[in-house]
Amino acid sequence: MILGLSQASQTFPTKTWKKTFYTLWLGSFITGLGFSMTMPFMPLYMETLGHYSTAQLSFYSGLAFSATYLAQAIVSPYWGSLADRKGRKLMCLRASGVMTFTLFITGFAHHVWTIILLRFIQGSFSGYVNNSVAFIAGETPNNHSGTVLAEMQTASVSGNLLGPIFGGAIAGIWGYRVPFWLTGILMGICFILTLVGATEEHFKPVAKQKMESFNSIFKTIPHKGLITTMFMTTLFIQSSLMSISPIISLLVKQLMHNQGPISFVSGIVAAAPGFGTLLAARQMGHTMDRIGPLKVLTVGLIAEVLLFIPMFLVTSPWSLAGLRFLIGIGDAALMPAAQTVLTLVVPRKAFGRVFSYNQSFQAAGGVFGPMIGSGVAGLFNYQTVFLATALMLGVNFILVIFARHHQPQKQA
Repeated sequence: MILGLSQASQTFPTKTWKKTFYTLWLGSFITGLGFSMTMPFMPLYMETLGHYSTAQLSFYSGLAFSATYLAQAIVSPYWGSLADRKGRKLMCLRASGVMTFTLFITGFAHHVWTIILLRFIQGSFSGYVNNSVAFIAGETPNNHSGTVLAEMQTASVSGNLLGPIFGGAIAGIWGYRVPFWLTGILMGICFILTLVGATEEHFKPVAKQKMESFNSIFKTIPHKGLITTMFMTTLFIQSSLMSISPIISLLVKQLMHNQGPISFVSGIVAAAPGFGTLLAARQMGHTMDRIGPLKVLTVGLIAEVLLFIPMFLVTSPWSLAGLRFLIGIGDAALMPAAQTVLTLVVPRKAFGRVFSYNQSFQAAGGVFGPMIGSGVAGLFNYQTVFLATALMLGVNFILVIFARHHQPQKQA
């Protein structure tokens, strides 16, 4: 059996780790809900704070969006080191606690630069979803890792699907500030839930003076190439998800010839992958536990490449929505599979730092993805972004195949 594809079962108290899983799932759902209740309306909120041209508004909103991911990429390694010394629960409390205040205060902003600064601070301390994944990965028996990590993905996806509906309704009735205040309150509830309901039983703290540097630990890990490939996979997957975001509504507008309920149809097209992910996540998790995450990741990358290519030829928003729904099914396999591989091959003493570096790569994808999408669309056209994304995932597929073929074999 190839190490990293599956491992033997461990003995964990069922009641404890499942309670922690439910708590962290709900916390991740709240985080995803809060994010999507506010971010889609950020440009509209900024527009109420002054008189800006379209170019200025696009620049400020893009800066506010990227600031969080940029800050995450910079500080995640530090938080990972602290996680190995103090535990992952503290990292979840840190993220939810700071987000409670930054989001609530954003609702009182009177200038765009205040929002951008708060977004950067939020990014510097955020990371609840990623830390909750590392948290539950260390508490879950290995024979349940694929299922649990796949279902953790459904938490933020579900929140991201429902958030725009609630946020739009609330903003329409009470204004754009109220969703930020409500999200701040929700993150406070998330903090309390995590404090009370999540238990970290299998964490073994490492004293600061005894803590090895990440480089020295990384040298002792037997599957360095595989771990590095999973870092790059996380970067490519996140970039592929974010590359489409800046142009979806514009492409839908073009396909509908600027006629009809463009906003409504754009919402359906944008949400389609989330529905596919929700539908497939549980089955993908069971499949990972049965045949191994690397096989699932490999097949998922092939499927995504084959689905992105025909998007270049779409002439109807509904065919685009259908293909994006299928993309969502593939998404249910990709990120959880990469995280599951890391869970199985990384020593527990390095969990925090490895997952924090993985978070940095994911954050970098959140910065590079929109830049790639906007750049390609500006040079060519909207549909060409799909070809560029297919090419990016094709390169990722080659890297994964290379990593698989160069892994030593070991009995679990």
